[in-house]
Amino acid sequence: MNILMHQKIKLVCYIVMACLVFSCTSSKDVVYFQDASQFETLVDENTFTSKFKVDDLVSIHVSTLDPEASAPFNLFRGAEEGVGGSMRPEQVNYLVDEDGEIDFPVIGKVKIEGLSPAETRELLRERLKDYLKDPIINIRIRNFTVTVLGSVNRPGTYPINGEQITIMEALGYAGDINIKGRRDNVMVIRDFDGTKVYNRINLNKKEALKSPVYYLTQNDVVYVEPNKSGKTQSSLDQRASIAVSILSVLITSSVVLLTRN
Repeated sequence: MNILMHQKIKLVCYIVMACLVFSCTSSKDVVYFQDASQFETLVDENTFTSKFKVDDLVSIHVSTLDPEASAPFNLFRGAEEGVGGSMRPEQVNYLVDEDGEIDFPVIGKVKIEGLSPAETRELLRERLKDYLKDPIINIRIRNFTVTVLGSVNRPGTYPINGEQITIMEALGYAGDINIKGRRDNVMVIRDFDGTKVYNRINLNKKEALKSPVYYLTQNDVVYVEPNKSGKTQSSLDQRASIAVSILSVLITSSVVLLTRN
């Protein structure tokens, strides 16, 4: 009986060891830009510029040397308590409607969908030239977020300051791809007027820098799928748990048998 019990315990130990072996990942699968040479200079040829989309919230502030002249072109609502108990108004953001337009004070509807912030500045400056002299126009996307999901350390949706972000920076927000994630087949889901476009990028190769999704746009979703060991691990986790339970039972049983003898 003791010999049979000993053989069962060895079998369970082999199973546990096999789980550990299969969970290993090759180092070549986790290195970014691994084909880049020492001191190699990579010229960024990507001409990405962020463009406004439907449902974007856009902050636009117009200023001139004459504050009273530019005041009608800046919308504020109510007031909220500021620092030291003082009250200050809250600037209104503009929503890009389903027609790609914003409703701007005085000049009315302005179509900005598909335009970059710089192009929008020039368009507004042209439309305002009959009202203001040399206006300074500051534009910012207020709801610029990217979502990073899958095999990363901190999946979630992250607000972005500025007008652009690279996929590497987005992964940095998410704590990087974990050891179980594929770096050679990262998927970026992008929305164009309600149509989802799926792109894949290989971050193991330096050619990723030229990918159309290396620079992300607002509301992009980055999905990192698990690698082979990650997929295997998900199925082995339950088996390993069962194996550990069986091992515990067998050890307990063997101790009882040995105590009786």
